Amino acid sequence: MSARKRKSAEAKKEAKKNISYAVLKNCPTSPRKMRLLADLIRGKDANQALDILKFSTKEASVRMEKLLMSAIANWQAKNEGVRLEEANLFVKEVFVDSARMLKRIQPAPQGRAYRIRKRSNHVTIIVESVNAMEASNVEVQEVSEN
Repeated sequence: MSARKRKSAEAKKEAKKNISYAVLKNCPTSPRKMRLLADLIRGKDANQALDILKFSTKEASVRMEKLLMSAIANWQAKNEGVRLEEANLFVKEVFVDSARMLKRIQPAPQGRAYRIRKRSNHVTIIVESVNAMEASNVEVQEVSEN
């Protein structure tokens, strides 16, 4: 590995230490249906996002709610000693990527067959506190002034 790649890999690793996230892999729901829920909670306060998911009628909302709870728990594990109520957590990023596709055959008339694609997805939720975001903005301003 070259020095440039090693430095960028270390920088990415350091950046990951400061954020709290949760990942759901191979969720057996189509990505399009999951993105509808992701759009509902993106940028919202964590408690508000949990309420939205809890009272949503969509089947995928149960999985998304569980994933958001996991991201909040990961944030608590990284920030021991900080109260959750004072942190003002919000959903910084939510993205849904396509995962493996199971290909099945549906019999069709006159000896033909139609292909059925059973889609699945990967979901990532990144949670951040408002206090941490303000601190990072102050650091960026100080660096740009120098």
